[in-house]
Amino acid sequence: MRLAALSRLVRLSLARERRGAFFSAFGVAMGVGALVFFVGLGLGVGRVIREKIFPNDARLVDVVPPAVSLGSFLGGGKLDAAMVERLQALPDVEKLHRKMSVRVPAASLYNGDFFGRRLRMGVDVLAVGVDPGLVEGDVQLGKFVDPGPGQPLPVLISTRLLEIYNNTFAPARKLPRLAPGMLVGFTFPVDFNRSYVAASQPNAPVISSQLQVVGASDRALLAGVTLPLDTAVRLNRELGQDADTFTGVTLVARSPGAVPDIVAAVKEMGLEIDDQERRLAENVGAAVTLTTSALALLSILICVLAAVNIAHALSASVRARAKEIGVMQAVGASRSDVRNIVLAEAGVVGLIGGFLGTLAAILLALVIDRLAASYLPQFPFKPESFFSFPWTVVVGGVVLGLLAAVAGAWFPSHRAAATDPARTLAG
Repeated sequence: MRLAALSRLVRLSLARERRGAFFSAFGVAMGVGALVFFVGLGLGVGRVIREKIFPNDARLVDVVPPAVSLGSFLGGGKLDAAMVERLQALPDVEKLHRKMSVRVPAASLYNGDFFGRRLRMGVDVLAVGVDPGLVEGDVQLGKFVDPGPGQPLPVLISTRLLEIYNNTFAPARKLPRLAPGMLVGFTFPVDFNRSYVAASQPNAPVISSQLQVVGASDRALLAGVTLPLDTAVRLNRELGQDADTFTGVTLVARSPGAVPDIVAAVKEMGLEIDDQERRLAENVGAAVTLTTSALALLSILICVLAAVNIAHALSASVRARAKEIGVMQAVGASRSDVRNIVLAEAGVVGLIGGFLGTLAAILLALVIDRLAASYLPQFPFKPESFFSFPWTVVVGGVVLGLLAAVAGAWFPSHRAAATDPARTLAG
């Protein structure tokens, strides 16, 4: 049977069975729409977790000394220059970035104008020095190097810390919200070896300096400031602290696939992997995936029920059209022609239902995003959209509607094709 003739017969049949076709398409649309909606929600929330809350590069490996080190007996466990050279020599390591904390507490007492508001506030400050190469793309003012004694120290702040400040701290204290670019060039005082909450080093001097914000970075210390590594080394020497061992090293693998081998080699050296944030991100992501999967399973069950409904409706239609099918076979229609007509009817219903369900899910997501932007209060990491609909999800929703309908029509189509025209026409 030619495609034009098949299309005409399907159109006439669906026009005659408008009510049944409508309810069948509605069932498919409900199942597909729910599935696309919940999958889009899960992907959108997962994207926020990966990109904003726990941003992470799959090629990075953070190495730290073990909490309890037997390095003196086993030949490892200490992040000194020799150990750094061994790590750099690993075959799958492309780059290496060292980190060193300033090993005394620090405190800042700011008293002055803060972007149009008077501010007087004291706070403890954590400081860590890193190799400039780790954050070179985030520095917006000058060079990220040690300026020497008596000069303002360049620091980077965490973009996540800024997000938390803008959506929790600032509104509560009626302070201005800040964009990363606004903070570039801002300076504030700091005293090293002084603290409001922790004990200072009794035999170390107090070093007063100024910190100047030169940018914001996802790789900056979340609860503090990030300095050039040379600055941290110099401060530790001036304060009489250990300036020869590092508190961490970030390894850049040649590819994400090389990370497991690097992790195994690092552990053989007596060191540990600082994957706390990665594990936390994986746990949160797993919870989101589990919830989304449960809702998606419910949606698939709705699609199965829609397929059963289509099977029931088509079976009734085939029984009611038995004489019509017998006439078609008597004038030359083959069994495959009859089967294709029934499957085509179901396919059209499934395509329409899948398309409408997918469209409804996307429109509902847009409405929810609009309502969330208008009525939900600001909170840290609030996204512009809670949903993500890649083309695979959109196309998959339409295809799922088609498959569900065709699956439901499979047995009715074979029953229609098995009709005996002579017995049917004889009554």
